[in-house]
Amino acid sequence: MSIDNVKVNIGNAEIGFETGKLALQAPGSVVVTSGDTTVLVTTVANKSVRDGIDFFPLTVDVEERMYSAGKIPGGFFRREGRQTEKAILACRLIDRPLRPSFKDGFRCETQIIATVLSVDNENEYDILALNAASLGLQLAGVPLESAVGAVRMSLINDNWVVQATNTELEESVFDMVVAGSLNPKGEIDIVMVEAGATDNAFNKIDEGSAAPSENIVADGIDMSKEFISKLIEAQKELVAKRDVPEIDWPIIEDYSEELKSQISEAFGSDIETAMAITDRSERSEKQSELEDQAVEKFLDEEEDNTKAIKLAFKSIVKNTVRDRVLSGGPRLDGRTPTDIRNISAEINLLPTVHGSSLFLRGETQVLNVTTLGMSRLEQMLDTIDTVTSKRYMHHYNFPPYSTGEAYPMRGPKRREIGHGALAEKALVPVVPPKVDFPYTIRVVSEAISSNGSTSQASVCASSLSLMAAGVPIREHVAGIAMGLISKDDTYVTLTDILGAEDALGDMDFKVAGTRNVITALQLDMKIEGLPADVLRKALNQAMDARHHILDIMEDTISEPAESLSGNAPRLETIELPKDKIGEVIGPKGKNIKKIEEETGCSVEIDDDGILTLGSTEEDAIAAGKEMVMMIIDPPEAEVGVEYDGEVVSVATYGAFINILPGRDGLLHVSKFHSSKRVNNTEAVVSVGDKIRVNVDSIENGKVSLSPVEDLEIPEEAEGGESNNSRDRKPSRSRNGNRNGRDKKSDNRGKPSNRKRVSFEDDFEKGI
Repeated sequence: MSIDNVKVNIGNAEIGFETGKLALQAPGSVVVTSGDTTVLVTTVANKSVRDGIDFFPLTVDVEERMYSAGKIPGGFFRREGRQTEKAILACRLIDRPLRPSFKDGFRCETQIIATVLSVDNENEYDILALNAASLGLQLAGVPLESAVGAVRMSLINDNWVVQATNTELEESVFDMVVAGSLNPKGEIDIVMVEAGATDNAFNKIDEGSAAPSENIVADGIDMSKEFISKLIEAQKELVAKRDVPEIDWPIIEDYSEELKSQISEAFGSDIETAMAITDRSERSEKQSELEDQAVEKFLDEEEDNTKAIKLAFKSIVKNTVRDRVLSGGPRLDGRTPTDIRNISAEINLLPTVHGSSLFLRGETQVLNVTTLGMSRLEQMLDTIDTVTSKRYMHHYNFPPYSTGEAYPMRGPKRREIGHGALAEKALVPVVPPKVDFPYTIRVVSEAISSNGSTSQASVCASSLSLMAAGVPIREHVAGIAMGLISKDDTYVTLTDILGAEDALGDMDFKVAGTRNVITALQLDMKIEGLPADVLRKALNQAMDARHHILDIMEDTISEPAESLSGNAPRLETIELPKDKIGEVIGPKGKNIKKIEEETGCSVEIDDDGILTLGSTEEDAIAAGKEMVMMIIDPPEAEVGVEYDGEVVSVATYGAFINILPGRDGLLHVSKFHSSKRVNNTEAVVSVGDKIRVNVDSIENGKVSLSPVEDLEIPEEAEGGESNNSRDRKPSRSRNGNRNGRDKKSDNRGKPSNRKRVSFEDDFEKGI
């Protein structure tokens, strides 16, 4: 089979698509490149439908290969394990715009696998994989309503830049991925947006950069359509070069229009009455009752059509609710399109945690907890990225009881990871940098009750708990979920959607931010697309709602707590002089261990020489700081003053004794005893011995000591008269050594293995 390729220029980036070379057994196989980043994307779809399948079984997997970045995986087995968070988010990024693009009724199991073969750390692989997946589906002959194209738009120096490199993104204020499809009119409809402010967004704004307001973001989305169109055209060009087979795919009809019409005629008015009930439980009970009656009335005794009856009934319910809203009627709970449910918030619910909050919006409840720790608790990342650690972590949990259900809990699902990542994206821009707040921060959102947008409720709850914990975030961040109901050219945007409105509507649109800055945005369309003016209106409607929520949050807590919780560790940092880092650490970390043992506080030193002391007790930090400062700037010894010292090392010529923090002196072997000569210092003194000494002299920073009282000299250590004796001088051997002993032998006349080092050398090394 021939190899075909096509290239397209998107801004300053060239994106190339190639098929027919790799993975030849896969019906759809595409290699996509940009720079030195290369991704293989394969698509396989079964030709038949599994029995009992009443949904579309689409699976998207992203396989990050460590070799793509020239790395060997960490861990015992030295091979890739479970997917990284980035890979999971990339899976969702590919799945969300593609899933609505499949033809209704297509139920054949379909799998998309994106394998990252090479990364250059400048061109991200996720956008490339999404475009290649759309192309691969077309090459496999899978029935799509439209191809999908996607680009990254970045707000840099007040201008929108398409497909910016990672180096360029360092100057970005706002970064978003926009996906679109081609409608029958030949225009681009937006089907997905994933966006957020960058880590340094507020610093850039403070320096004069434009803030990502609603109108600026809408302009960026509009601009993306030109580039999305070029990518879709490139996909079409490559497909045209291939002999794509026409496949008669099975299309499943859930129910007949005739059955739906019969149910509507029999129960339509009752359904309208039931859907007008504003109480959720009462409305659900009445809906279930009517559904059971419909099953009983239209059940086919020869062929069980219960599933078809229920699906047709739900379709009628959906249309009833949608038509009522489109005609200007109330929503399910009686609200107008712009009304927000009752909101309440409180903080400091849990006594032993560092910060906590409870945020309620209608029947949606999120309990949030903030925990602070030292730098050593940062999350280490074993990924193909250059980023190796993560200081701010946001975890989202969605237990089954939150919706009144019971099912096994087997760790976080992709949805939970995605919601946590979205909330993290919303809050990271307002979190203080490490230099100002040297804590590792973990925020956990527990969705304990769910009826619409727990992800945005978790944003609000997290902002509250961070402030309650005393984290100096710039300002509050609030989130709101928007919905849409449309028909023909009529569009109604809904503020603060219910869970049912999410299921019945055409859009899931989440917007988070401060009063003036959008910090995170996520849009998923369930219809072909959204006109630009409708999107702009939805953004401004969301801003009004966000301001309302911020008012309530600020009434609860308007500024970060002045002090941390008593349960939170206190941290203090010291910038160590470069020449003192080794001294503070000590041999094999001896000094660090000593500080930790004696004070009870934790000690960390980073590569830049920043030392951090951490403890829940302020006294412990003060004591640790004092010990560190003693090493950095030790007190001076005074001649003629007595000190209680400790032996820190022993040499043949004497013992080094610590008399002050960071100050050692030499007690020469000749001064051990006033009348006895010592020939074995190690038999007299040992490391750790306590000796009271006097400072005899200080020359060039070197301290000479003498014992206040003679040391006890064991018999085996004696060598005759004291070295201090004035009655006679020691004789010299033929080689010039005193006491007649050979230079190469010890006091017993046996060869010595000890390296002879001068006092000055030993003293400089701190031996």
